[in-house]
Amino acid sequence: MAAAWSWRFIAIVAALAVAVLLIIQLSFLVIPLLIAVLLAVLAAPVAQWLRRHRVPGWLATLLTIVGLLSAVTGLVWLVVEQIRQDWTSLQERSVVAYEDFIAYLLESPLHVTEAQLNVWLEQLAEQLNLNSAWILSGALSISSSVGSVLVGAGLAIFALVFFVHDGERILRWLIGLLPQEARAPVAGASHRGFETLTRFVSVQIFVAVVDAIGIGLGAFFLGLPLVIPIAVAVFLGGFVPIIGAFAAGGLAAFIALVYEGPIAALIMIAIVLAVQQLEGQILQPLVMGAAVRVHPLAVVLAVAAGGFLAGIPGVLFAVPIVAYLNVFVSYLANREWLSDPATTPWLQQKVGL
Repeated sequence: MAAAWSWRFIAIVAALAVAVLLIIQLSFLVIPLLIAVLLAVLAAPVAQWLRRHRVPGWLATLLTIVGLLSAVTGLVWLVVEQIRQDWTSLQERSVVAYEDFIAYLLESPLHVTEAQLNVWLEQLAEQLNLNSAWILSGALSISSSVGSVLVGAGLAIFALVFFVHDGERILRWLIGLLPQEARAPVAGASHRGFETLTRFVSVQIFVAVVDAIGIGLGAFFLGLPLVIPIAVAVFLGGFVPIIGAFAAGGLAAFIALVYEGPIAALIMIAIVLAVQQLEGQILQPLVMGAAVRVHPLAVVLAVAAGGFLAGIPGVLFAVPIVAYLNVFVSYLANREWLSDPATTPWLQQKVGL
């Protein structure tokens, strides 16, 4: 018996390893599709509400997609436009802050001379290899990355349209490919999994709002400009667990440095770290774990493993994938489809009713 279960365990682990390798190799395709799934979980209830109010299906889908993209575009535009309006002031303050820093070094007890500073800058330039070949290579790399992002965004939007408009039909078609005995269990487990994803998206919005309010209030009380763009940037970055809001908080720290000086920058960094501790130690493990029915430790380990395997995309999708699989496997293990009303059509199909 032990040998039989050992072989089964090895087969399952091998299958999972192959699946992970395939996903990593096809990340250019998998990541946009996963993004589309999460956006569809957010947008589908809106489209369903419109259809219940006698809006034609295609029009409901169009209004939902346009509304969602308009909301995201509007938030991004708000950040960019506010920074553009204050760009001249930001440049001037950055130059002043740099000159003040140089003057501080020259007058400090370290006895740094201007010649030493020039030598250090030259050495830094050499270390970074700032030559034309490096710049050209960097430009080509950025162009390639931008092109990949645009292609991925186009694929995600294309998939999102079909997921919102025909998500139920697509799921039924996929389930119909399975053996008849497996259709009812998989249908019920998939339904429960999508309910969990809906709770995940809702809680993730709540976490992003908490990050934005915390760091935005910190910037406001420090008297910084661009408070609204800072808060919006943190909100958008909050959808990438642990990393996103911290990266967006760097913008607040930089603005604090150039406008109010190093003390204000240190205070802003402390505020960002405090908000991140609130998210990482309380909101993500406890609130998110309770919402998706995953133990807080599993949430932390999932985020860490996702970041190790796939970087930022792994961090973004680790929790929803673990939550979905947890509900999916639990549903099957407990044979809940036998008493689930959502599986009735599939059970009737199985017995030929």
